[in-house]
Amino acid sequence: MIRTVITLLTHDLAVAFKSKTLYLVICIPLFVYATLTLVDPPGARVAPLNIALLQTESYAPVFLASIKSVPDMFAVRWVSNHEAAIKLLNERVMDGILTPDVGDASRLQLTVVKQASAETLIMMQRLAALQISAEGKGPGWIAAVKSLQTSSIKRQTLPTWILMMVLLVSFIVLPSQVAEEKEKQLLLGWMQTPVREIEWLASKLAYGIVLMLTAVVALQWMDGESFCVHGVSYLVMLCTGGFCFGALGICLGLLCRNQASARTLGVLCYLPLLLPAALSDMSQELRGIAPLVPSYHFYEPIRAMLLDDSGFAFYIQSWMSLVAIGLLACFASHRLIQKRWLM
Repeated sequence: MIRTVITLLTHDLAVAFKSKTLYLVICIPLFVYATLTLVDPPGARVAPLNIALLQTESYAPVFLASIKSVPDMFAVRWVSNHEAAIKLLNERVMDGILTPDVGDASRLQLTVVKQASAETLIMMQRLAALQISAEGKGPGWIAAVKSLQTSSIKRQTLPTWILMMVLLVSFIVLPSQVAEEKEKQLLLGWMQTPVREIEWLASKLAYGIVLMLTAVVALQWMDGESFCVHGVSYLVMLCTGGFCFGALGICLGLLCRNQASARTLGVLCYLPLLLPAALSDMSQELRGIAPLVPSYHFYEPIRAMLLDDSGFAFYIQSWMSLVAIGLLACFASHRLIQKRWLM
């Protein structure tokens, strides 16, 4: 009995190695560890927070002297006007804006992107400690905290869920289905009919876009969230993301011999595309790496349209990048079908 169990176990391990399942088991923890290390590097020095002050406003001398005396806690940047400061805040160049309070000029109003964020909490703690060390007891400098994003937690997390579903359809569903058609000789059968390669490819792209749009609409409808004020631009960006990642998923499926390999390689592509974009707001290091990942050029416009009320015109470059990547993937898929790769 023990010999039989060992024999079967050895067989299963060999199949896992051949189908690249062991690669999945080993590579995914390594990638997650590397990503989380960028988010929260061990032993890293606490970085100073970037604070914007307006040149058109007057601040209390004790506040200016105190905040300039701690460059390791705050990096102060003088901005010409409030609109320019808001733009820097939206671009995540600044962590907060300090302006004199309307009711009491000796106190300040803090403007941040998200009120319930780690940066805001750390900023409030540092300013409170700085005020106590400078003035002792008394009212704190911060009279009010204003957030640019006033939407609910559900809506703030919606862009991440949308990205997750688009990548799920593109790199789990589509590659597996394409590899299944290859494995069962269905694709080869289609190519022996009057159906052309470009027609089969277009049908698979349309199938992926329809699945993705159905999932997004169902999610927003069940959560009771409005679609988007930029409805047409939002729909165009969703379809562009579905086209780009769907084309990559089809190409991935055509490269694989069977469903097991396609599922494994799909997951290996899924997480590297998901995590840097979804966690880009949590780390300066990831924020610098994320633009190199194609999924960030889909995630950032969707997030801006849903949360920042930004228009499509700000993200033409992202749209063009997604279209270019999708066209390259379509060309590669077309060549693989013409060569009858692993069919």
